Amino acid sequence: MAIKQSTPSVSPSSAAVIAAPSTIKDSPAVERALNRSKIYLLISWSMLYPEDEEFLDYLRCGEFVDDGRSALEILETMLDGNGGEHAAEKLQSLKKQFDLAETLIASECANWQLSDLQSEHRRVFSNVITLDCPPYETLFGNDHVFAQSHVMGDIAGFYKAFGVELSKDIHERLDHLSVEFEFMHFLAYKESYSRCHDGAEKTQIVVEAQKKFVKNHIGRWVPLFCRMLAKKADSGLFKLIADMTAEWMDFEMGFLGVAPQPYNETDYRPATFNSPEGQTYECGAQDQGNELSLLLNEVGAQSFMEVKDKEKDSDNKGPVGNA
Repeated sequence: MAIKQSTPSVSPSSAAVIAAPSTIKDSPAVERALNRSKIYLLISWSMLYPEDEEFLDYLRCGEFVDDGRSALEILETMLDGNGGEHAAEKLQSLKKQFDLAETLIASECANWQLSDLQSEHRRVFSNVITLDCPPYETLFGNDHVFAQSHVMGDIAGFYKAFGVELSKDIHERLDHLSVEFEFMHFLAYKESYSRCHDGAEKTQIVVEAQKKFVKNHIGRWVPLFCRMLAKKADSGLFKLIADMTAEWMDFEMGFLGVAPQPYNETDYRPATFNSPEGQTYECGAQDQGNELSLLLNEVGAQSFMEVKDKEKDSDNKGPVGNA
């Protein structure tokens, strides 16, 4: 069974606090996937340039902290040994991060106006692509623009395989951290649905896609990005978000049982991104929201695995989605 639904505008005010549908079975695996999905979306939204007061209101009313704590508590209860002691320790560390967030919001952000949040975002990320902590995967670990094109093509292949695309009014690239994290939010949520309504084979496709995306993409560049972001921010909201994201990535790698080859400082070689011939990827000076148009496409998900298998059989002719 497939959900034939388009959600062109997803934000934590709606999706991150989704209550479990009545059809969801009382299964630890379902709850783990659903609450991992929530954490991914919280982090995704926190990295965006705030165009309006929605995220600021979400912070000030306490829902950001409440939703994060609730997701972590359920994950801890339902962990069942997944990821071992390391995963359990990381959940405890993440709980402390949300405690710090509560204190920070109460003392610093409670009286903020939208202009204050926007100013803090610009201080850290600037109005253009900052090279101190760029939230773009293709600026990490690439010797030349052809490697960047290869990585961007592989990311596009993941999105296409699962029927996911940016909304028409988005002014961001496919490799922005917020976009990639919202894709992981989508996959984890899709896993929770699949475990209730689909067979083991379709569920495994979604699980394997999460593992591959963490191993080949966010698990490689996000840890270094978080260190750079923490250094650039130095203190305040985005320093806290950087530390929280780093802890979350550490948890996810242990939970999913993947071991990415992370980039280090010597792998950071920023360059201007050149799109593959015939392809365009928009990038604005400021984010205009990170809404993904989510189209659940079971055929696409299956084709993702089939294409990957064909690539192996054809001596790796190129990444999925490459131009």
